[in-house]
Order: sequence, then structure tokens, then C-alpha cells
Amino acid sequence: MPSRMANERLFDLVSYARRGPGRRDQLLPGEITQVARTVRRAPEVMVKVLSRGGQDLKAVGRHLDYLRLRDEGELRLETDDGQRLTGDNVTQELVESWDLDLEEHRRRSDLDVRGRGSAKLVHKLLFSMPARTPPDKVLAAVKNFAQEEFGLKHRYVMVLHTDEPHPHVHMVVKAVSEQGERLHIRKATLRDWRRGFAEHLRKLGVEANATDRAVRGVTEPRKLDGIYRAGLRGESAHMRERAEAVALELAKGKLRIEPGKASLVETRNEVRLAWLVVGNILIRERQPELAAHVMRFSDQMAPPLTEKEWIAEQLSGRLADRKVQREPPVR
Repeated sequence: MPSRMANERLFDLVSYARRGPGRRDQLLPGEITQVARTVRRAPEVMVKVLSRGGQDLKAVGRHLDYLRLRDEGELRLETDDGQRLTGDNVTQELVESWDLDLEEHRRRSDLDVRGRGSAKLVHKLLFSMPARTPPDKVLAAVKNFAQEEFGLKHRYVMVLHTDEPHPHVHMVVKAVSEQGERLHIRKATLRDWRRGFAEHLRKLGVEANATDRAVRGVTEPRKLDGIYRAGLRGESAHMRERAEAVALELAKGKLRIEPGKASLVETRNEVRLAWLVVGNILIRERQPELAAHVMRFSDQMAPPLTEKEWIAEQLSGRLADRKVQREPPVR
């Protein structure tokens, strides 16, 4: 069943850059509000699906234990029916309460009979906000979102983690609902969930936004920064190899352009044209201040970078930093 948020109109920025049928030439009040949040760089919410560890009971148990057993002590798992659970038997109690052992048996039987792939017992979700967001508000927003999205349908449990600068809530959702329907998470689902999470944060007085990365001028691959740094530390063989290959090209004085560069540039041009059209609409609607914000936002977008270009930029920055460190201070 689609969420309530799915029935609300999405802000389709690129539609303002189209020619002919489908081109937009006016903004609805809700779209103007979202434009204002975006160009003023309101904090962006993150909703992520953790892909591994939901296919069998042992993996589910390990994940639940990871969520509650932290260095600072045991955390309480909060359930869909309002319970706050702690203790050595929590994981086993949840597995039994959710009938996950029966679900695993059905899944294996279905695999034997029909030869289908391994279906998940649970989905592992992560809801996060930037540093300095009040953790209690993040947890409250996730609770309200979950009640609206999964209440009386899918069993779920959650816990707030504050061991990193950005407060985040882990949620485990039973993949099969109480009505026997399986939850399928697609890109459109995640877009709706991000919007729903952001809306619940705003209702609690927390500035929050949910826009596509391209609309904000973000083009570097997701998670690349962390993966790149892990590669430099020797923790990611693939990224270390990529960084070494880029370093070799830089040493030769020429970085080969990746095939995807043209697509990135085309998307960026579409986005900037759309923001220009939106700015002109705002001028017509006598909102010159917001229109000026839109124009500055578009002008300040950094050039789009492919993965290779991003790595090259990071490597060049590190080399420049090392050079500065080696140079003697000016006296």
C-alpha cells in the first residue's frame, strides 16, 4: 500500500527545462517552499537500506545484537507496539514474536520447490541527519514516520545511535506483513520515505529537506569519500587500485575522460536551465529575493565530476597539503 506522502506532488525541477508539452511555467505554494529550503541549503535527510544480513536468522540476530550492544552499554530496542526491550533474551524473543523461524522455513521450502533466490526475512533501514540535529527529534520523527508507514502492517524495531556526530536511527522491519504481503523497496519507495521523514522532522521544528542529488548539483558517487579514504588506509583493495591507476595517469600528465562525463554534463546543464526558469517564474510572481537566491544557488554549483575526476581531485589536494607541510615557514 503506498504511503500518504506518495499522493503528494513531487517537485520535478527538470520539467521546467523541457520544451513543448510537459514544460512547467508556474509554481505551486508547496513547490515554492521546497525551492526556498533547497536554495538556502536546508539539511538533507538520509534514508538508506543496508543490503546485507537480512536473509537468515543468524544474520538477523547478529544485527539486532549489534544495534543494542554498544561500547557505552546496552541500548533499548523500541518496538512497533511501544515496548522498550533490554536483556540477554531480547533477540530470541523478537525472532519468536515475529515468527521469523517460520518465515525462514517457508522461504527455504519455496526455494527448494521453485528455485527462487533468497528472499529477505527483514529489511535493515537507516535514518540519519547531519551533525547538531537534536537526536531526540530524529528519533521522534522516525517513530512518527514508522507508525504512519508500517503501523498495523509490518512489525518493526528501532534504536537511536549517537556514537557518531550525525544522529541516526537503525530500524529493522519484518519483510512480510501481518497480512502476508511482502515489502518491496524500490528507488521510488526510498524517495517517498525521505520526503516523509523530512516532513515529520519539520513538524517537530527541525529544518529538513529531501531533494534529489542532481537538483542540488551533487554528482560525485554516493559514499565515495569514505570508500576512498578506506582505500588509502589499505582497507578497500578496489578503491586502492582505482586511486593508484588515477595517480599513474596524473603522473603522466593526462587524465583520460570517462564515457559517463558527457551524461553528467548534460544533466547539469538541464538542472541549471531549470533553475534559471524557476528564478524567472519567481520574478514574475514578485518574489525577487527568493529568485536571487535561486540564481546564486545555480551559479555556485561546482563542476560535475566523474568518479575518476573526484579521486584525482582528492589526490591532488593531498599532494598539495604534503607540499605545504614540507615547505619551511616564511620568516
